Amino acid sequence: MANAATAVGQEEAPAVPSGLLISLQEFFIDMQPDGERLARFRFVAPDLADGVSFARVEQDFAYLCTDVAVPTLSVEHEDVAQVVISLASAEVEFGAMDPSVIQFFEAFRIESGLCIWEGF
Repeated sequence: MANAATAVGQEEAPAVPSGLLISLQEFFIDMQPDGERLARFRFVAPDLADGVSFARVEQDFAYLCTDVAVPTLSVEHEDVAQVVISLASAEVEFGAMDPSVIQFFEAFRIESGLCIWEGF
């Protein structure tokens, strides 16, 4: 469960490599059972509902980790072991399933301020 949360609302994220318009729904910190801290950055990209493939947005995840997550965590003075970036076609409550909403996820280990991809 989250031990710290920041409601971000509909802030627009920087332009991503895919060219999709996205907004940051929220980010929060999860304490994992092993004691490690994990940051979740949840973005909304409505165009995913139009059949946008994972291949088109694949580069967006590293960009969002490097250019949004790492700087945000630095400003918030949050030290985490991992960042999970999600893109969804619509806002969904965290942990809820909605088969009408397209969702993609990627995970990154954070080492020395760098995002290192960790496939699920």
